[in-house]
Amino acid sequence: MNPLRFTSILVAMLAASPALAHTGIGSSASFFDGVAHPFTGADHLLAMIAVGLWARLLGPRALALLPISFLAAMLAGALAAMTGLALPLVETGILISIPVLWAAIAFRIKPPMAIASALCAAFAFAHGFVHGAELREGASPILYSVGFLSATGLLIFCGARVALWVLSRTEAAKR
Repeated sequence: MNPLRFTSILVAMLAASPALAHTGIGSSASFFDGVAHPFTGADHLLAMIAVGLWARLLGPRALALLPISFLAAMLAGALAAMTGLALPLVETGILISIPVLWAAIAFRIKPPMAIASALCAAFAFAHGFVHGAELREGASPILYSVGFLSATGLLIFCGARVALWVLSRTEAAKR
């Protein structure tokens, strides 16, 4: 088994636990709270890095489309939660995002771009919904949203850079 596949499967198995993004945990009042949340929840961290990795593996078009669809859907999910919408099984959506995305990486699954984008968007909506639901009374939804979207974009970018580095090392080893 190649190292990328093994590592991806290992990460997916280790991450398969209850989602850590429960409403009401931690602070959610400012830009910095929004930035911190994706870095403090393993479920968010692993999913967002996986989006970047998978996008890089899918190619240049996906490298633009997947992060944009993820960020847009995440914002839509947050806005839906802020309006008071109730969404069942949101934690389940977050939970399954990790093994599904890491399995797609491990097995180099390359679906049509519309399917990859829709899958990322569905998972992002769940992640965003939890972010929006976490807002406390008197919090700044704009500052918090800018914070969590910025951190999410950074994590996706980091995932893409890691994939680029791994792929370049793999290609160099083949020579």
